[in-house]
Amino acid sequence: MKFSIRLRLCLLLIAIAFGQFASAQNPEPPKERPNDKIVRILAIGNSFSQDAIEQYFYRLAAADSIEVIVGNLYYGGCSLLQHWQFVVDDKPVYEYRKIEKGVKVNTPHITLKEVLADESWDYVSFQQASHDSGLPSTYVPYLSKLMNYVKKGVRNDTKFMFHMTWAYAADSKHPGFKNYRNSQSAMYNAILSATQKALKLEKFDILIPCGTAIQNARTSKIGDKFCRDGYHLQLTYGRYTAACTWFEAIFKKSAIGNKFAPRGISEYQKKTAWTAAHNAVKYPFKITPVK
Repeated sequence: MKFSIRLRLCLLLIAIAFGQFASAQNPEPPKERPNDKIVRILAIGNSFSQDAIEQYFYRLAAADSIEVIVGNLYYGGCSLLQHWQFVVDDKPVYEYRKIEKGVKVNTPHITLKEVLADESWDYVSFQQASHDSGLPSTYVPYLSKLMNYVKKGVRNDTKFMFHMTWAYAADSKHPGFKNYRNSQSAMYNAILSATQKALKLEKFDILIPCGTAIQNARTSKIGDKFCRDGYHLQLTYGRYTAACTWFEAIFKKSAIGNKFAPRGISEYQKKTAWTAAHNAVKYPFKITPVK
């Protein structure tokens, strides 16, 4: 009799645990798209998506009469493996930075499941942590697992994007730089190779080649001054270059001539950002020098 009770208790605990895991694995059904012209964009990222879209991207869109809602699901240094583990554990560890009507609201202690349910997302981006971005083995199987999970929580016509991040500054002290022999060119080429493999691994609708845009810009008179600490982007022309790349990759129109530019940016820096981004979207897997 005691054995039977214990067995039933064990089975109950297993059922509860399985139910919790299943719940974590299944996001809410996607919302229908609202009848408006607002473009809803979500980045599943880290500080590199923070650099790319939290400051200037929505302002570029607004200057071109495009209304956007931008979400950055932020966890510093987050890799694909770590994103997936947070899904499995259903952990409310992210900070959700949402920009709507030009106002940014930060919501801490949130899960990916909750953010997917917050909006009817038109675009969702994925990226690898910078230190692993040129290591193809770190993408498998976590990129596919994460994408399959997200597909259950978004519309069938939601577009998936891959954010190719940038190589570190040549003098970077980031510990992950050792993965690339502390060589910027080796890291950039490794990122290109890993990105091409990722694009074969999963079907992406859009490639956002920020890595090539920054490498293009480094050929300009500005030189290798696009990172403020060896890996995060410089706050004006650095971040502006990445934002211009996102803008052109998503909206299929160049930022060249856009009326918005960050305060304090010079005319040359602005044009360098425009040109570097434009050429990167046009030729994502090769460096195009900027004069």
